[in-house]
This record gives sequence, C-alpha cells and structure tokens, in this order.
Amino acid sequence: MLITCLWSLFFLSTLVQIAYWVFGLSGLLRYRPPEMTDSGQPGVSIIICARNEAENLKKNLGRILNQNYRSFEVLVVDDHSSDKTSQVVLDFQKTHPILHLLSMNDANQHGKKAALSKGIECSQFENLLLTDADCAPASLNWLSSMQCLLQGDVQIGIGYGPYTTHEGFLNAFIRFETSYTAIQYLSFAIYGLPYMAVGRNLIYRKSLFFQQGGFRSHAHVLSGDDDLFVNGAANARNTAVTIHPDTFVFSEPKRTWRGYYNQKSRHLTTGRHYRLRHRIALGGLSASHALHYVSAVALLTCGAFAPVVFFTWLARMGVVLFVYGKSLRKLQDPGLLIWVPLFDAVYVLYYFLLAPALIAGNGKQWK
Repeated sequence: MLITCLWSLFFLSTLVQIAYWVFGLSGLLRYRPPEMTDSGQPGVSIIICARNEAENLKKNLGRILNQNYRSFEVLVVDDHSSDKTSQVVLDFQKTHPILHLLSMNDANQHGKKAALSKGIECSQFENLLLTDADCAPASLNWLSSMQCLLQGDVQIGIGYGPYTTHEGFLNAFIRFETSYTAIQYLSFAIYGLPYMAVGRNLIYRKSLFFQQGGFRSHAHVLSGDDDLFVNGAANARNTAVTIHPDTFVFSEPKRTWRGYYNQKSRHLTTGRHYRLRHRIALGGLSASHALHYVSAVALLTCGAFAPVVFFTWLARMGVVLFVYGKSLRKLQDPGLLIWVPLFDAVYVLYYFLLAPALIAGNGKQWK
C-alpha cells in the first residue's frame, strides 16, 4: 500500500512539474521585445535608498549619473547611515547637479519603505526608476531602455537584476536561484499574471504609487517595497517586461552562506502576503518540485524498480533542461546550464532550510 501511494505521488508530482515548465515557466521562450514608439525622452527620477553604502556609491553612482538620457534626476535617500554615505553623494553633487541628497531626519522613521516613500514624494518626474546602491547598470542605455517600457496603458516595467559571476559553489548557486526566480516572475508576467519584481531594476509611474496608497496595505511588513507593491498594483494590461542586455542591473552576491541565508530569509517573508492566486500558483510549483524528489528517494529506499524512477526523473529533467537552456541564453548566463541537474535537487533542501523563515516571518531590517 505504501509503495502504491509513493508511486502515485511520484508520477503525479512529476506530471505537475512538467506542466509547470511547459505551460508556466516557458514564458521567456515566447518573449518578444515590446514595440517601441517614439515618445521622446520624458523626465525620469532615479531613486536609490542607501544605508551605510558609501563604498558602493563610490563604485556605482557614476555609471548611473552618466546615463545616455536627456532629462533625468537621481535622488539618493540616506536612511540614518553611520558611515560617509552623505559625504560621497555631496562629492558627486559638485559635478552632477542632477543628483540630490535626501536624509531621513525623523528618528521614528526607519527602513527602506519609509526612505523610498520620501524619495517618491520629493521626486520631480512622473516616471520613477528604482535601483540599489550596490547595483551597476550593464549599459549607459539602461535608463532609456527601461523608460521605453512605459507606453500606452503600461504603468509598470519589470527588468532583470543578475549577480556578477565569481568562482565557487555559492556564487553558482546564487546565480542559479536568481535566474530560476526570474524565470518564474518574468514568465508569469509574460503570460499575463505578474506577481513580483526586484527593486534593483523596476520602473513605474508616480501616479500609480499614490493610487495604490503607497505602501499602506503592507506597511507592517519590513520588506516588500518591490514585490508586494507590484503584487498589488500589477495586472496583465499595465505591466511589461524586458530582458534586453542593456537593461540588466548587476549586483555583487553575498560571499558567505550565512549572509545569503539572512538575505533570502528576509526576502521570502513577503511571499506570505501575495494575493491568494499567486500563493496557490507558487505553492503548487514548490510543492510538486519537493514531492518529486522526496517521493523518488522514498521509492528507492523502499526498493522500488530503480529504472522506472530514473527514466521518470529523466523525462522531467529533459523538459527542465530544454526550457532552462533557452531561458539562460536570453538571460546571458548559459554557463549555468551544467549546474542545473545538481542545483535542481539541492533546491529541495533550500525549501526546507528556509521554511521556518517563510512560516514564522523575519524581523530583520533591510540593512
């Protein structure tokens, strides 16, 4: 009886997984760049929230200030930094009058949502482009390419934020997890079900922010200034995505497992606050993935016929590799493909390790 249940669970979870990869995660294979019309160069406000980011601003701010665009401003919101963040901005300001420094002077206001809200309230333009202090645009055409997404009914533009490549197992896994997450949210958005974005590469209209009441609906959640806002405001009509290499924004990944765990546990707490249909879709994806491997291991442990388990696993893996391979080419990281079979299995441990943070929440600040 147990073996029969395990076989049923294994085949069902495998079929669900194949369905997800064929019909849900294949959006990037169908991606076509949005048609661009000549809308001139409307003003754009780039907003960067920073807390103790002096070194990152020294390294990255110049590339943002020198974008090939006619009319834009850059606002850096200093959230109670104890280093020389403000001084670095003031030094850049001497040669770049489009740069503005905002400081969080209220001792009762902390966190990225408060800082970002202040930046938006003080911004001059309708189009808001968000990134982080530790991020560097891949191109000086980043601003113009992201701005072009906001045409017609489109009020939200979602870009991709990869991590830079270094040697080592941790770096490869972080890039795998980042690309896997991107395949999910970009594919779902392409299919008309946008549910999140990353705040290091996101553009939307200021009027939409105020129509949504800012971050009021999830002000009690420390994180979520990006994905929870998009989850509440985005729909099939008002959202567009881009994966043009000029629009990529690169970040430096964590260098230790502890740092990476703390980062991800903080980010994952926001998923509990997604809309119900998004939680169901993402929960089904994660559950079927975990059950596929758990039931396979259980079958092998119970002495089930190993070739059937192997070829069933291979059938799913063939679909995964096909979709992943084509998606990674579009995301400009095809070298990751060799890691996919290993990390696809390791990812099940990732679910279990981060489950406590997902269930209980995480009270850590954004920095």
